[in-house]
Amino acid sequence: MDEPIKVTFPGGVRVDASFKGFTFKTDQPAYAGGTGTQPSPFDLFLASLATCAGYYVVSFFEERNIPSDGLEITMRTERDPATRRIGLVAIDISLPQGFPVKYRTAAVKAADQCTVKKLILNPPDFEITAAVRS
Repeated sequence: MDEPIKVTFPGGVRVDASFKGFTFKTDQPAYAGGTGTQPSPFDLFLASLATCAGYYVVSFFEERNIPSDGLEITMRTERDPATRRIGLVAIDISLPQGFPVKYRTAAVKAADQCTVKKLILNPPDFEITAAVRS
């Protein structure tokens, strides 16, 4: 079993998660009862998707000794107007000047290996329980 993530509540609708020695602080926007001083949990999830793709792309560069100066990744989302859910996640890789043309498709394939994306495409089962502490 993986190390558990410990969630604590520092006040208001702020929620913190501690995991592997790091603390991830979240809040909600002011319109949702928060202060907007930290990213929301959903924003953190989206950022994890973008940074995961970035990790796989920069690793691709590193493995081939390709300089990554000027490499940028932009992720945007579009919501389905009917459901208000995200209907499209678009990841654009801006390759640096001099990037070998022969590797362009491979860089896209590297981003496609993102484990966060793979989890979305093949979601796990969820088990949620509640108990009163003794």
